[in-house]
Amino acid sequence: MSEAEGPQDASSRRVVKHSVVIAGHRTSVSLEDAFWRALKDIAAQERVSLAALIARVDAGRGEANLSSALRVFVLERALDGRATSPSPSPHLSP
Repeated sequence: MSEAEGPQDASSRRVVKHSVVIAGHRTSVSLEDAFWRALKDIAAQERVSLAALIARVDAGRGEANLSSALRVFVLERALDGRATSPSPSPHLSP
């Protein structure tokens, strides 16, 4: 289990503000720590920088707030992962 999938505690819910550069412009994004950890995990899995991943989400977000778009992106990735991961084998009781 990755850190992003771990149990929620107070530190996971803590909102953290990060400055990022997107298309040459500096902006700040506030997300709960659990979302930052998940975004870093996704970036590592895709072998891209966190800034590149955020820029990709930014480019496709339309009118949505960037923080909200990032949360939805992480949620959709988590749900996609559940749909594609094999389900555990049921245990038959004797």
